[in-house]
Amino acid sequence: MLLTITYEGKNTQELGFLLHKNPERAQQFELSFGKAYVFYPEVSDARTTAALLLDIDPLDLARGKEGCKDGGLFDYVNDRPYASTSFMSTAIIRVFSTAVSGRCDKRPELVKTPLQLTARLASLKDSGDEKLAKELFEPLGYTVKTERTILDDSFPEWGGSPYIGLEISGTVRLSELLNHLYVLIPVFDKQKHYYTSEDEINKLLDHGEGWLSDHPYKEKITRRYFDQRRSYARKALDVLLENDITEDSRENAAEEKTAHTPLNTLRMETVKNAVLASGASTVIDLGCGECRLTSLLLNEQQIKKITACDVMVSTLEKAAQKLHLDRMQPYRRDKLTLMQASLTYRDRRFDGFDCACVIEVIEHIEPARIPAFERSVFEFAAPKTVILTTPNREYNAKYEHMQENTLRHGDHRFEWTRSEFRQWTDHICEKFGYTCEISGIGDTDEKLGSPTQMGVFTKNG
Repeated sequence: MLLTITYEGKNTQELGFLLHKNPERAQQFELSFGKAYVFYPEVSDARTTAALLLDIDPLDLARGKEGCKDGGLFDYVNDRPYASTSFMSTAIIRVFSTAVSGRCDKRPELVKTPLQLTARLASLKDSGDEKLAKELFEPLGYTVKTERTILDDSFPEWGGSPYIGLEISGTVRLSELLNHLYVLIPVFDKQKHYYTSEDEINKLLDHGEGWLSDHPYKEKITRRYFDQRRSYARKALDVLLENDITEDSRENAAEEKTAHTPLNTLRMETVKNAVLASGASTVIDLGCGECRLTSLLLNEQQIKKITACDVMVSTLEKAAQKLHLDRMQPYRRDKLTLMQASLTYRDRRFDGFDCACVIEVIEHIEPARIPAFERSVFEFAAPKTVILTTPNREYNAKYEHMQENTLRHGDHRFEWTRSEFRQWTDHICEKFGYTCEISGIGDTDEKLGSPTQMGVFTKNG
């Protein structure tokens, strides 16, 4: 089982610093399933290659393992020692742990530098799915090459092998490449060599941070990664589908352009004014993204307490940086709480606020999860006021670049027309005891309405 990583350019021997492995000597590592070797088959200023070789004993894999068949040969004759599988992902983490985390004390500037890298893997099992490798790696910016041999030259009718040789190349940081490989290698084979616990959800999200939530095939990746644990796949997808859902980058650039003021600026100002008009002094910003609304509300004397929550810790960290939390004036800092949470699960920390804001969030939630969202916000938290905005699908016809029946962003699970939105607000009011006032935000078209529709829900009694 072999992985090679080649760095081409200038001073390529610096790959040794990044991997924390000296090119001048081979190294051996003991793993629970065999041995790993790191060596450099070629080293020069212009081109350096590092190799990770796994030596796995198939007898050790079978002996005493759960499911092995007494007296049979099946468990001893398999592809595990030869095909690139979760064994390779585990080895990458164990052997290159510092490089995976993006640390290099001797050359810290090198860690952040995109390099011309090529990774080659022998014997990935795609079971004949010709598109799989390109679907997984091309959206990440790699050039993808695959090679498949036929099973037997003497029997061409048997067809091609279920295994491919994979080569991916691109200009990326080494830590990015290693994290991509760690996540995506098991997506090919799907059969993990270890017991998969719920901790694996956090592993996937940690190593997929910054790229998996934006991947067009994230659902396919997640389901194949948790092929034997569908409930884990659903939980991971809940997080991925809600990630960064209120950022400007989540909206089409054309949507952001109105005659004079960007739509998102209008939206935030309109929502802020609605919060103030409700008389609220405590507010929770659900799905806060990078805290644009929260930042506006912090400036208002009427607001005494504001909690901003998002499902992704990394998003909250970015928000803290943009808010300059570390040097925020004490009276503003005392108002603010940042909190990690999912909107589709009951959370008692949502309770007790005068107003909840859900801005450009609901369209990113899977329709099957909407009832859970409704109960979380309107039944359990039940604030006096809920302010919710979402795109108006009818207005999409105004965008010349959009094809018919498409959504404004690939991460939108749906978009409501004005009548569909009103039907949903009526349902909420009837079921949970609210009244709702609907209005539009942005330029209004006589036939199509406004690009954004807003509902202000007020609790009865």
